[in-house]
Formats: sequence, C-alpha cells, structure tokens
Amino acid sequence: LLIFSPICDIEVPERLSSSYEQLKSYHLVERCVHVPAREGSEEEILLVHSLEHLEVAKSTQTMNEEELKRVSENYDAFFFHPSTYHCARLAVGATLQLVDAVMSGKVRNGMALVRPPGHHSQRNAANGFCLFNNVAIAAEYAKLNYGLQRILIVDWDVHHGQGTQYIFEEDPSVLYFSWHRYEHQEFWPSLKESDYDAVGLGKGKGFNINVPWNKVGMGNSDYLAAFFHVLLPMAFEFDPELVIVSSGYDSGVGDPEGQMNATPEVFAHLTHFLMQLANGKLCVILEGGYHLKSLGESVCMTVKTLLGDPVPQITGEMAPCLSAVESIQNVRAAHKPYWKWLAYEGSFSLFKQMLLINGFIQKLKIIKINTMERFLELHMKNILFPVPPIKTATTDSGGSEHFLHERVQLVKKMDKTEIKALVSGFYADLVKEDKTLLSLGSMLAVLDKILKKEVCNGIAASPTAALSAAVALRHSVRFGFQRVLCVFVGDMQMTPNTEDGHLSVLFYIWEFGALYLGLTNLLLLLKDAEGNDFFSAVLGFILPVAYSYQPNLTVIAVGPNRNLGISGISLLVALLQGLAESRILAVIEDTEISLMQSVAKALVGASTPPFGIYVPPTQEKVNKIKALRDQFQQEWKMLQCSGKLSDFI
Repeated sequence: LLIFSPICDIEVPERLSSSYEQLKSYHLVERCVHVPAREGSEEEILLVHSLEHLEVAKSTQTMNEEELKRVSENYDAFFFHPSTYHCARLAVGATLQLVDAVMSGKVRNGMALVRPPGHHSQRNAANGFCLFNNVAIAAEYAKLNYGLQRILIVDWDVHHGQGTQYIFEEDPSVLYFSWHRYEHQEFWPSLKESDYDAVGLGKGKGFNINVPWNKVGMGNSDYLAAFFHVLLPMAFEFDPELVIVSSGYDSGVGDPEGQMNATPEVFAHLTHFLMQLANGKLCVILEGGYHLKSLGESVCMTVKTLLGDPVPQITGEMAPCLSAVESIQNVRAAHKPYWKWLAYEGSFSLFKQMLLINGFIQKLKIIKINTMERFLELHMKNILFPVPPIKTATTDSGGSEHFLHERVQLVKKMDKTEIKALVSGFYADLVKEDKTLLSLGSMLAVLDKILKKEVCNGIAASPTAALSAAVALRHSVRFGFQRVLCVFVGDMQMTPNTEDGHLSVLFYIWEFGALYLGLTNLLLLLKDAEGNDFFSAVLGFILPVAYSYQPNLTVIAVGPNRNLGISGISLLVALLQGLAESRILAVIEDTEISLMQSVAKALVGASTPPFGIYVPPTQEKVNKIKALRDQFQQEWKMLQCSGKLSDFI
C-alpha cells in the first residue's frame, strides 16, 4: 500500500502468506487439490459491475501517486495502488476457478485465499478495501454457466457486506445472510439498511437476512444460536444448489476490527453445518481477518472441516447473551411473513435496544491483544486431537457390509466367548437370552474401536437396537465417557436404565407423547415425527439442547415403524457429527440395505441426500416443539433464542 493509505494498513499481504504457512504447518496443503488462479475477464467482472467502474479501475494502473490519491478520495475506506487492478482481477478469477472446480465435480468443496476482499464493493463503487465483489460475481457466474436457480451466500465477516446486499436485494434466486457488528448503526459502514428489518426489495423480499450484533464480545454460542434459530431453517427451506461463504475472520477472537470472542473452532462447526446443504457444494472465499494468528488458525479449522476431519469440541459456555437474543428474535419477527417455517411460530415481540434490564448488564470477556498470541497457542493445543486412522467402521455380519460405502472399514466381530465374559460381568440384568447376547457382537466390536479412538464413528446392524443402545451406554461409562447423547428413532421396545450417579445421559426418542425429567437423564418422547416437522424438531430443539449438553459420545438407535425417512435419518446423523469430536455409534434395527448405505455415507462424510420439497410443520407440531422449548430453556440455554423476553430477566 502507498503512504497515504493509513486506514488500510491492516489489509496486508501477510494475511495470505501467514495463513498459507499455518495450513502447511498442519499438513493441510498437501491434502488439498490445487486449483491454479487466473485473472477474471472483463466480461466476468461486468456480470456485476458497471462499465464505468471497470474503466476507472483499469485506468489506475498507469497513474502516479498524486493521481491515485485523488481517485481514491472518491471512495470510502479504499485506496488504489498501481497493482490493485491486477490483484483484484486475480481474486475474481481464483474465486471463479473454485466455482468451476466444485460445479464440475473436480472437487466437492474448497477455499479460495484471495485479496483484496470483495463484499463491500458495489456495482459502481469500490468500498472498504474491496474493488470487485468476488462472491457476487461468483454467484452470477454460477447462474449463467451452470443454470443455477438458488444460491445461498453466507457472510460471517464482522462487517456488513452491504455491496452484496445491494446487488441481490431484489433477486429471489440469491439468499444473502450476514451477521455483523452494528452497535445500533454506530459501527462502520453505519447504514440503516444493515439492520434486521432490511429484508430485501420487490421480488427479493425475505431473501436478505441481516443479524446485527449490537455489542462487541459475541462468542461461540451467539454464532451457533444465529445458525440454529435463523440461518439453517431458512437455508433448508430455500434448498440451495450452491453455497458460497464470504469468509471474514475478523469476527474471530483477537481481531482489532471485530472485538469478538469467537474462537477458531467455531468456524469448523459453521462450515460443518453448511456442508450439509447443496449436496455438499460449498465455496469458501476469504474476506476480512486482521489478527494474523487468529486468522491463520480459523482458516485451518475451516479447511480441516472441508477435508472431512472430525470437528473439535466447541469451547465456552453454551448460552447466548441477551443482546444476541434480541437480534435473533427481531430477525425472526421481520422475516415471519416470508418463510413457511416461521408461519406458526406465534407472535414475536420486537426487542428494542435493551442494553440494561433490571440492573443486569451482560459481562464481556475481552482478552487483551498483547496476550492473544499466547492464548490462541494454548487454546489450539487444548482443542486439537489426533484424528483416528479410520473414519468409519462396521463388522462383517449379515452381508450388508458389502453394500456400504467403500470408505467404511471392516473390524472383527466379537466372538461368543468375549461377549459372554463382558456381558455376564456387567450387563447380565439387560441380557437374558443367548440369542440376544450374540446380537451384541457387532455393536460392541464397533463401539470398542470408537471408545479407544481407533475409529471416529461406526455403524452396526442389530435385531434389538434399543437393547444394544442400553448396553452401549453402560459400556461407555465404564470406559470413562461421562456425557452420552442418545437419539432413538422409531419404535423402541425398551428404555435404558441410566440411573447412575456417575453418568449423565441425554435421550431423545422420536415419538410424540409423554415427557420425563430425571436427575441424571432427560428423556424426550417425540412421537410420529416425519418430514414436515423434522427441521423444527432438529434445528429448533435437538441441536440447541445437544450443543448445550456437549456430549463426549453420541449413540443413534434406529428401530422399526418409524415415520422419519432415510434422508431425514441420514441428515440427522450428519448434523450430529458436529458434537463429541464426531464420535457417533449408529445402531440400526433394520435389514433395509438402503438405510444402512445412506447412514454409512453420512458417517464417512459423503454428501447427504437431498431432503426434498420443504413442507411446513402443522400448527399442532409447532406448538409441541415450542412447549418443549419453553419447558427446558432455563436448563438448556441454547434454546433461549426462541423464548420470550421475560425468560431472560
């Protein structure tokens, strides 16, 4: 940059070089397919920008310093250098190369490390370090070249991407989601149209989603709450054919611009959720991020997840702050007229600038910049763990293993003597018959590998899924796993007894009916759940509670007579892999090969099948989910984004 651009002194080349070095240090570069960069063509730039804007940018290549300064003064927070035009064209071209690689099937997903960033750039103006809007051009390019009709853009940069909003605010083919530091219009770019009530214009109404953060210090739980209670339900209803991320890491801890508290692993979780959309077609494009260590670690967390590595355990208290709840509730209220999933959610009360309520002020944990390098170094050592050599395991029983995904590896089934020795010592009260005893061989062999961290996850067929789950839970606690999440799908003949002072087990049974709460376990019965209430149950209840609970193992048992289809079960398995370092045991009481195949694909990280046309839940089912949220939101804080103001006072 030139000497007259002090405002841009944080947008430096080291943002790319240090991130790339960090990727190399984690041995991630060698695992990626390298896509060569190219310059974006003038025709491609003109898909979004005016000819006048392009010509001004071109003309700066031969300007002297005084001329560059004069041109730059026409724009907000943007300064030209003689090489800016060339660099910006490379950023556009690299972004489009990634889109081509993903859409052609050469790669499943990818990340483009580019600068200058793009999301502030408008049709006819540079703005905020951005000359050309890389992500907006990518969306128009994908529509033109691949005939796409629905593209989701997720902007998790800490600044509002007003350029992207302006470009697509009348376009229903692009769903634009942005969260950003806003502080009631005090933070740059300080626009009224960055607030929650800017929902789009004309045919684009409902397709522009702004989540304004009205204070600094937002953390992991605030970001996850925005995904659970706003973005993900809308995204699944929208059903995009491609997801593009404006991936700014100035929303991460330590960044001088954002002043937020979200730690690098949260970006692994956000990426993991977005990978379940659009058949896995995901393009992550770098935007901001100005603390080099925080930026580099966050980039690595994103790339590790794109590569299919297990997601690290999220850290921090799982409770969104009151200010985050205010913003999320306001967004839901503003968008209720436009989205089926919100249709029966009842009336929303808009929250108004509540900085102080009943003398209660949210406390912020702001870490000093001078200690940030050390903090991040120690933090990453704490959350990173050795990835097991095998992703997914099963046993050679029943012949179904021959039909599973090629990346599912066989492990030896326990023989009768081993099972008897194990069961007679610890589970005799559960297992009465020899035939039942033998059926546990597959499950125990796979579970043993998971508990010893030799495999990430596994799948086992069983004629008695509920019994297998009961034994699995007790076996896990003997092994030292103290928090187990268990999800039952279908008709289960028994409920495991987990009254154990050393074990906390969280249960969901997918049947609507009674509800029981015990000291050491929570049993939720959700009867007759099917496609139309899947998302309200999973996104509005199960995931928020599960993230509040933070299990170190997840057991999913699938029985007969279930109303939830194969695609729903597979998506549930995929979404739950964000928990417990992706440790999941799936026990399936079914000889249906297609179900085993689909769940196995979800476990190895292959694309989850499309869920089909979105059907909104009935009023009755929404009311039942809402009643559960109301009942449990004091205990499981991640539910609170769906509550009433009185619940937070």
